[in-house]
Amino acid sequence: MSRLIFDAHLDLSMNAIEWNRDLTRPLDEIRQREMHMSDKNDRGKGTVCLPELRKGNVGIVVATQLARYTPSGSALPGWNSPQQAWAMTQAQLAWYREMEALGEMVQITDLAGLDAHLELWKNAAISSEKKPIGYILSLEGADSLVNVSYLQKAYDYGLRAVGLSHFGPGRYAPGTKMQGEVTPLGFELMREMSRLNMILDTTHLTDEGFDQVMDFYEGPIWSSHHNVRKIVPNQRQLNDTQIKKLVDRGAVIGGMLDCWAMDIRFIDRISDPWQLDIRLEHLVDHWDHICQIAGNSHHIAIGSDLDGIFGTEQSPWDLNSIADLQKYEEILERRGYSEEDIDNIFSHNWIRFLRKAWG
Repeated sequence: MSRLIFDAHLDLSMNAIEWNRDLTRPLDEIRQREMHMSDKNDRGKGTVCLPELRKGNVGIVVATQLARYTPSGSALPGWNSPQQAWAMTQAQLAWYREMEALGEMVQITDLAGLDAHLELWKNAAISSEKKPIGYILSLEGADSLVNVSYLQKAYDYGLRAVGLSHFGPGRYAPGTKMQGEVTPLGFELMREMSRLNMILDTTHLTDEGFDQVMDFYEGPIWSSHHNVRKIVPNQRQLNDTQIKKLVDRGAVIGGMLDCWAMDIRFIDRISDPWQLDIRLEHLVDHWDHICQIAGNSHHIAIGSDLDGIFGTEQSPWDLNSIADLQKYEEILERRGYSEEDIDNIFSHNWIRFLRKAWG
């Protein structure tokens, strides 16, 4: 029986609502329906659906809501008002609720729900095809929270993790490819997050914002999908000082499988993973580096970001679907990782983190 995998970053509802993918269907069928579509770069190249999650024993995920507010003058796509962005997140929430109604997914909001779900997935008498995917709801970029009072509304429907920023300018904090500090609204939001004991996701913060968050925020912190700047030297990745701060806080860092975050040679929408020979194993170099800083394997895990506005054209060439995450067992064994290390990376580190955060 394959090991349970916990993937801490998947944009499932974005794919369902904005890409119009029926994630209950087989992957080949989803690709076939997109064969003649050209509105998005990754049409016909998706890697994630609920059947493939089950096939790969990816039984628990952190699933996002994502809707950016775009101020006038920004070149980034997004919504023209926070209210429109909020409405999009509510459409995404409605999709998760529909998946729950079908028995395809189940929301996890506390330790009791986590333990019950883990017991279900351990039960070999039940076929994986009949097991729902457990999901913890996260908000990637806080722009859609019209004001700080909306956080309580979101917490009440099950939101448990928030990242202040995404790409570009943000109402609560600037993000990837930007410089600058957390906004006054961002500090107000962090106070409310701390009151609710929510997880703060450092992914996409600027360097200035990262330092401010680490100094200010009193609640649990993780980094859901982040690689290493020493290997890929751009601002999107974590530098050694940031990694040390995360380790000292007991955080877990999820390795991501977007090729431009794995190999500095890759240029998105131009490069080809096969020509550059970018394989799943490249991520292990990033994990190795974090382990050397931490002195153990307790702070690395999977936050794949698969189908996060890219598909096979921007994923390792030896990955056809998310079920191929199971290939990491053999890769990690070959790289000298122990059985305990592999369990840590596959699921135990995220589970241990949640036990402490929610305990």
